[in-house]
Amino acid sequence: MRANYRMQRLFVSDDLAVGAAIEAGPQHSHYLLNVLRMADGEVLVFNGRDGEWRARVQPKSKKAALLVPVERTRPQPPVPDLVYCFAPLKQGRLDYLVQKAVEMGAGLLQPVVTQHTQVAKPGIDRLQANAIEAAEQCGVLAVPQVVDAVKLDRLLAGWEKDRRLIFCDEDASTNNPLPALQAISETRLGLLIGPEGGFSDEERKMLRALPFVTAIPLGPRILRADTAAVAALALVQATIGDW
Repeated sequence: MRANYRMQRLFVSDDLAVGAAIEAGPQHSHYLLNVLRMADGEVLVFNGRDGEWRARVQPKSKKAALLVPVERTRPQPPVPDLVYCFAPLKQGRLDYLVQKAVEMGAGLLQPVVTQHTQVAKPGIDRLQANAIEAAEQCGVLAVPQVVDAVKLDRLLAGWEKDRRLIFCDEDASTNNPLPALQAISETRLGLLIGPEGGFSDEERKMLRALPFVTAIPLGPRILRADTAAVAALALVQATIGDW
């Protein structure tokens, strides 16, 4: 069932059930009552567990609103099984990267610190908030979790060996990624995007030596890291993913 894009969608943390009123947070209450002026309107709410619900907006006070679920409009889908690993970028581009990853079906967002990473400690709370906002805007119900950043060597040491890790190698000998992607037989996938300075020679050598890693190029042009992230996700999803 496709999302209803005509109604306002809000993420909540509470459990959702018919008639079980929940209190909107201060930001949601202000937005609903003062910005949208929806004192007697309806919105769609979701929590990443119970599907999507149509809910009545009921003022509790001038500054607080209740959301009363009326009926479930969409069932809860499973979280996509695509682990999206990325070297954190500067804030504006990082926000964009996270939003597009959510829109394009990432199931887990894993920041990775490489030798050329510009931001070693990204704000996880901000990244999670961006993921939620993207889910609200594009109809996603299974909100990806953002986990703490790890160094590349630790990521690889703890990687699930039955999950194929695809990394974008700017020094690949070909410009065509399709043969390498079409040769992958695993259904459990991860995607690794490097920093703006690219992977170091040492990192590329380490990645290429691992049996669960597949290197792919992204064509003949030099792409910014945030552009490469979207291009790689589109390639993987269209070729061997859930598209």
